Amino acid sequence: MLQETDQTTDFAYDVPSDPAGIAARVAIFGDHGRVRDEIAQDLGGAGFRTVDGGELANLIEGPITLLGDVVMVDCPMVDAVTLAALSRLDMRVTRSGARLIVCTSMDALDDVFAALDQSDPQILVQPSRADRLVCVGQILADIGSARVREMTREDRLNLLHLSRQVEAIAHKLEGLSGPEGSADFADGSAGRENVRSVTSGSDRARKATELGGSDAAPPDPRVVRQLIAARQLRAQFFDGELFSDPAWDMLLDLTAAHGEGQRVSVTSLCIAACVPATTALRWLKQMVESGVFIRGADPEDKRRAFIALSDDSLQAMARYFAEVETPLAKAA
Repeated sequence: MLQETDQTTDFAYDVPSDPAGIAARVAIFGDHGRVRDEIAQDLGGAGFRTVDGGELANLIEGPITLLGDVVMVDCPMVDAVTLAALSRLDMRVTRSGARLIVCTSMDALDDVFAALDQSDPQILVQPSRADRLVCVGQILADIGSARVREMTREDRLNLLHLSRQVEAIAHKLEGLSGPEGSADFADGSAGRENVRSVTSGSDRARKATELGGSDAAPPDPRVVRQLIAARQLRAQFFDGELFSDPAWDMLLDLTAAHGEGQRVSVTSLCIAACVPATTALRWLKQMVESGVFIRGADPEDKRRAFIALSDDSLQAMARYFAEVETPLAKAA
């Protein structure tokens, strides 16, 4: 049985709101009571009302009849039961119109991402207490804005940039620095699967017709990798945050992987973005929504998901590299 932390007992699922019309109730699920209490304490201190949903097993054993406008789940590790609970919650949240936040780890990220394919969740990777609080505040503000007017693409991009600034401030306050996980796999190669041999130059030329009639052949993946390495080299001489551009870094990585015949996991792409994983996931979400990236399921294992460039993006990247390489070849 779920219990609301402010002891109100007459709550039934509806879109709860304060006098200003902005929802401010968050349901919290997780297997560790200490973490649930910590989240409730932080949110309560910020003025949000919370509902203690209990352990993740509660999402499987009975009907999910009590939610908030926002549902936060803490699952740093996953197993079959956890994934089943997340999948069921994913469907329930989608039907109810609530918003979902899932806090997890890099080790569990691919499994969590694949399990949540309907509710458009916000995934936080190894979040701090400030990260969780900021995320809830941003989502509730977004809900309030959406009730006033439909957000445009420009609005979403502005919100994304603003969230990056807020997140940076939160990390500064907690003395955190540097991108998560970028040291182990500088080229974002973790979590890759070869699906065909590396494409030769003649194959790339032949496949130009597959790029929607573009005259440009797909770029040599070795050239793209050299560009990625050059971009990463800047961090040895300047503060990496000065040149942070996760969207472009992910575009380059997916372009190289396409030419190499590799499928790219979410974890791998987050590493390639050279920013904290939570930030990378926000950009990835925006790129999928705008049609730059596409999300695809593993045909052999539906519990896994991969990210790739859309056909239009492949065409655009082919034309971009053709434009860049042409003057360089003439200069040589």
